[in-house]
Amino acid sequence: MDSTEKVLASCCYFSIFVSPLLFPIIVYFVVPHEEVKFHAKKAFISHLLPFFCIFFVFLLGFVMNTPEQIGVMVLIALLLFGLVNLVIFIWNIVKGVQLLVNE
Repeated sequence: MDSTEKVLASCCYFSIFVSPLLFPIIVYFVVPHEEVKFHAKKAFISHLLPFFCIFFVFLLGFVMNTPEQIGVMVLIALLLFGLVNLVIFIWNIVKGVQLLVNE
């Protein structure tokens, strides 16, 4: 992978700061290099995971019966998914830096 392709692949991971869903999709369909497409797909999936977490927390409100259950479960889910989202955020930054540093 040459330097331009490395920068494009790492920008897919760094796009979590600007446009997490749009940039990896554009790179995936525009760039012909397979390794860049691989990283664009991984970045897109890792940027999509927090939206599934939000959807799951929203569904918890409909599943629980009493307000006490809703409050406790939503609080636990928010803390758990907040931790998961933080790990995903850090993972994207690490993967972007690894692509730029590795030769």
